[in-house]
Amino acid sequence: MGDRELWERMLRAWIGVNGMLKDSRITRELTYNEAVIMKLVYDQYQADGIGCTAVSEIVRETNMLKSLVNRTVNALCGKGYLIRERSGKDARSVVVRPVEARLPDFLTVHRRSLSLVRQIIGIVGPEDAACFIRMYEKLSAAGIRL
Repeated sequence: MGDRELWERMLRAWIGVNGMLKDSRITRELTYNEAVIMKLVYDQYQADGIGCTAVSEIVRETNMLKSLVNRTVNALCGKGYLIRERSGKDARSVVVRPVEARLPDFLTVHRRSLSLVRQIIGIVGPEDAACFIRMYEKLSAAGIRL
């Protein structure tokens, strides 16, 4: 396989995987972007019991445009999943934190996401799944933002 064919096939695979995730309907109650942001905030909540996450960190971690992150955060606040507030450390910085009463609703969505991941691992096997993770981690460490 030549370089050009490899590039084209990898791009097609990338588009296909993104389409599978966005169209899987695992996030019925939330849009795909809402579920992604909630996962980041929830991870922080699990780490510290509070979940305060800077909007700038969400932008950095998701590689979403700041305007898209702000629209999505606003939607999550409107749905009662997040609370937006000024950072106590820097009044110019905005943080969000989860509304604990809505976490069970998010976890329902999260369980469906994990179910999809288990299905994918069942098809590709744990070795290829680990390879996928290593590929992502290498790209992330290199600062690649796609």
